[in-house]
Amino acid sequence: MAVTSVTPGGGHGGKAVYANSAPVDIKEYTALYPAGAVRVSGSTSHEPDVPGYGGSVTGLVVMGSSLYNSGYLLTEDGEVVRPSVTTSRVGGGWGDTTFFETTRYWREQTPEGLTTQYQLRSDGTLTRWTMDLKRSNPAPIWADRQSVGGFAAVKTMAMISQTLTYDTFLANTRGGALYTIRLPRTSPMKPIVKKVRASTWQGFEAMVISKCGQYGTMLVAIDKDTQSAHAYAIGHANGTATVIQGLGKVPATFADPVYFHRQIRAADAHMLFGE
Repeated sequence: MAVTSVTPGGGHGGKAVYANSAPVDIKEYTALYPAGAVRVSGSTSHEPDVPGYGGSVTGLVVMGSSLYNSGYLLTEDGEVVRPSVTTSRVGGGWGDTTFFETTRYWREQTPEGLTTQYQLRSDGTLTRWTMDLKRSNPAPIWADRQSVGGFAAVKTMAMISQTLTYDTFLANTRGGALYTIRLPRTSPMKPIVKKVRASTWQGFEAMVISKCGQYGTMLVAIDKDTQSAHAYAIGHANGTATVIQGLGKVPATFADPVYFHRQIRAADAHMLFGE
């Protein structure tokens, strides 16, 4: 799986992590943002089918107290097309953001895409926006804003499922518990929280997830204090009955300040279905 990151210098990098061999560095795309500016990053979307190019990368990041759209094109050789690097401000008021994620559901029945934004704030408020991505609109519209409190104990989260009817996140708390948080797309937003483990998960400040098999998940959990990571194979989530197999400490140093999930636009089979 790709454990992607924003580097201290403001680039995109990371490591390819394997269950049975040493990780290798992912090619770094340097100087995409000012050094040290990005505090939080949502998932990036990789679109491989761009006429005349090798693909495009887009995503949302928090820098300072503002949210920004960012993106760039790639050549056929996988190099950044430097004139294409863009960062545009979406809006302010994001200074208390502790976690941000974009979920994207791609299927034939949703040809224009189903995109949802999630923000966790330091006071424990979880907010959702549904994006209006119809081609008739000149720009995406952040619609149907809904918020719910009660998540102040959450340390970090990771998307584990992206479906037509709900999104689910895996979350650890400062007290060490591990939970799934399912968010049905119905209104009003009513989270369904299930405890997966009661203790030992408090040390991780970042989690990155990739699909493993039809229903499983591979998780790399990162301890930023020790710059280390552990890998886990997780069965389809089912509360405390969820099977979690420890794969051991990843033999590498994880020193980047921000980690995020990479989504591949054309690869529907890679969409997460861990709960």
